[in-house]
Amino acid sequence: MAAISRDLKVADFIRDELAQILAREVRDPRVGSFVSVNDVRVSKDLSYADIYVSSLQVDDDAQKTALVKVLNGASGFLRSTLAKRHKMRTTPKLRFHYDELIESAPRLEKLIDQAMQSVDLKGCD
Repeated sequence: MAAISRDLKVADFIRDELAQILAREVRDPRVGSFVSVNDVRVSKDLSYADIYVSSLQVDDDAQKTALVKVLNGASGFLRSTLAKRHKMRTTPKLRFHYDELIESAPRLEKLIDQAMQSVDLKGCD
């Protein structure tokens, strides 16, 4: 059985805790209540954590940029809140990014369906 690396454990912890913090403790109306933490990637030396988020309330690129800017501005508060919830020596610096993959999933699904239909049609000849 393969051991799970420390950076993956820390990433899982950060993802779960940040989701709770964003839902319950962040009072900034610019963040809203529908922010999802989709993925967290922690550097091997545990100094940085790249957090990928999405929101149901975001409609255009300007709102995505504003959301990421607000979250990066609140990263000090979020980092100190995380630090109170674990016993590690240090807490990684948080860097937020908007996760475009969630929005592109329906488009990719449609393309896959179209490709599968064209294969099925060619296979019938």
